[in-house]
Amino acid sequence: MRHLNYNHLHYFWAVANEGSIARAAEVLHLSPQTISGQLKLLDDVIGEPLFQRAGRGLALTNMGRTVKQYADDIFNTGAELSQLVRNRQPNVQPVLNVGIVSSIAKLIAYRVLEPALSAPEPVKVVCSEAGLEQLLADLAVHRLDMVISDRTIPVGMNVKAYNHRMGDSAIALFSAKRAVARYQRGFPQSLDGAPFLLPLHTSALRRDLDEWFERVQVRPNVVAEIGDSALLKAFGEAGAGIFPAPAVIAPEVERMYNARVIGVVEEVREAFVVISPERRLKHPAVVDIIERAREQLFM
Repeated sequence: MRHLNYNHLHYFWAVANEGSIARAAEVLHLSPQTISGQLKLLDDVIGEPLFQRAGRGLALTNMGRTVKQYADDIFNTGAELSQLVRNRQPNVQPVLNVGIVSSIAKLIAYRVLEPALSAPEPVKVVCSEAGLEQLLADLAVHRLDMVISDRTIPVGMNVKAYNHRMGDSAIALFSAKRAVARYQRGFPQSLDGAPFLLPLHTSALRRDLDEWFERVQVRPNVVAEIGDSALLKAFGEAGAGIFPAPAVIAPEVERMYNARVIGVVEEVREAFVVISPERRLKHPAVVDIIERAREQLFM
């Protein structure tokens, strides 16, 4: 085999992670034609194709999967080296790129990240919010250092990443102050027919709440389903319905959204995990975030 061109390997790796040449072209700021040509040169060096057509997209061949495993190790190590060098340069503030799943309570995200903001050596925190699948794709190509999520990596997701559990919290149900007394009496049966603001059906919390409603024989009147946790609370603050949030941040929710706790559902618990590209964490800010969350937030 001729000498391996690492630029060609990087183009291949981007296509494998993004799922198509067009998306990789956007990420790399190159034309699709350029990437196609470079992939062909890499195929020639390897001696066989690394991709095969799968409908309108591309799928890795057996050799492609093998090459990608090596590419993962190569570019993950390179990213770690780059981060180390940047953090050691004088007068350069270390950067922590964080992805936050949109269903995560913003107050939880802040309290998880607070140690990085108040560290003796300040870290610049750059936050992005999206669905878990998109954030994992960004983590795979090292746009992110970590992802804060309310669920672990989905089974079958082709991404080299690891779950680091921080803890969990029971779920509290909140309402506008004027309706608290009505729903607190006879809780939880008092919730039957009450207006509710709930997460989307795709969220783990929504599934758990639906199962709880069924167990306690309560039929909520779901007036809105909202994927963004802050928007859900804003609707609740306006008095549109009862809304859930982690009990661990109940005082802050009550203060910020002018609401009161109706009751706490101990049987329904929301888990919180950090997802990173490393099995053994090395980034000092990420290590500190997880340790502090376990010791102080999710005790």
